[in-house]
Amino acid sequence: QVQLVESGGGLVQAGGSLRLSCAASASFSSINSMGWYRQAPGKQRELVAGITSDGRINYADSVKGRFTISRDNAKNTMYLQMNSLKPEDTAVYYCNAVYIVLITHKVYWGQGTQVTVSS
Repeated sequence: QVQLVESGGGLVQAGGSLRLSCAASASFSSINSMGWYRQAPGKQRELVAGITSDGRINYADSVKGRFTISRDNAKNTMYLQMNSLKPEDTAVYYCNAVYIVLITHKVYWGQGTQVTVSS
């Protein structure tokens, strides 16, 4: 069982920045892909940014140019740098990881961290 622990959420004014971290209890060497999702009240969970094992990155259109996903393989930690935050970025942010286990994939989620952007 892999545990993902997010941190770094909080309250920030519009235009501000936050950096989220996601620490995994297992090595990234077995990772297929990782990503950050978010869910605002009354809305479906959506992909914010994703990164594959070979380094391909994709972003939701709404965060392109403002958010940056990265990872530190030595620390088994993934990050989401969020700049120029807007009130519509307010949501619970979840870390996601897909691990390769033998011939299958297992999906893991963190517990979520609240990000609130005030106007």
